[in-house]
Amino acid sequence: MLDVVGWWSSTAGSGISGSSWSVYIIKYLTRCYAPKWSTSIQFQYYLGVMTADESKKTSNREIIARCDDLSWQRLDRRLEEEIPFIWHHHPEMELTLTLNCKGQRFIGDHVAEFSDGDLAIVGSNLPHTWVSSERMNKGHPFKAKVIWFDKEWLDSIAQSTPEFLPLEGFCERAQRGLSFSYATKQKARPIILRLFEIPHRDGITSLLELLRLLAQDQHAVPLASHGVVQSINQSYDRINRVLNHLHENYEKAVGLNDLSEIAALSQSGLHRLFKKHVGVTVSNYIINLRIGEACARLAATDAPISVISQDVGYQSQANFNRHFLRLRLMTPRAYRNTFRSS
Repeated sequence: MLDVVGWWSSTAGSGISGSSWSVYIIKYLTRCYAPKWSTSIQFQYYLGVMTADESKKTSNREIIARCDDLSWQRLDRRLEEEIPFIWHHHPEMELTLTLNCKGQRFIGDHVAEFSDGDLAIVGSNLPHTWVSSERMNKGHPFKAKVIWFDKEWLDSIAQSTPEFLPLEGFCERAQRGLSFSYATKQKARPIILRLFEIPHRDGITSLLELLRLLAQDQHAVPLASHGVVQSINQSYDRINRVLNHLHENYEKAVGLNDLSEIAALSQSGLHRLFKKHVGVTVSNYIINLRIGEACARLAATDAPISVISQDVGYQSQANFNRHFLRLRLMTPRAYRNTFRSS
């Protein structure tokens, strides 16, 4: 298991993480894209110093330390060890420039490789994390320049200031997460570096300049799917009960009768409610859970593929291979090799 507590403790000022998010989508995404760390962190701030305590949850709500008289927050993160998988979310939007490293970027249900100079923005309460695999320059630490700001603050700027009209609608575009074009990254990089060299209070002009530049990038690529973002905004008791049951028992045979009883609905009523609020059928949701967990194990362990397929609930290797290929567009072995080669 990764030394999650040690990593966070060495990163003063990164955030407070407390009670687990009540929305089921966190568990779903964690199951899909990370091993079962069964570790969560609770943080407490004082003068920029952080202490950490473990709990038994897997989802973290990070709370960004704030100054009441500042509109934005920043963190210059430097790590000698690898950047570990810590799946978290927060109400603030987050802009991250990663330097001197490459690895995997996880935003919502989107997974992609990143390398030096990667620039991405994450929407409000959209789960995310970065995992490093290699330093470009072994003599220097992993680096990440992180900026947080409120969606409401940026919307108000756009609505009240004609010069920043291009910012209008940017938050909505960015809610799914955005990866910016090469040209925009090249222009944004020196602005971001300057933001971390000048006093915090003097950075607001440069920050708005940066955000206007990003908002005008017509080639920025959306990351998380619409369904994930919509699901994040839904939190109904019946659906939560059903999803909690699925997350605890996805590797077993789950019957609609049992789920209907849990939801206190007929089977047809459950089907309609589930499809409306989750966006997929129950059976497809279970398949996503199983294949997602298989991806995590393929990436993090050397267990035989046949063992992994059985552990996540497949009695038929052929069915496992077929579902994996449909969802990941590659075989399980190719997926493992791709992850290893990175």
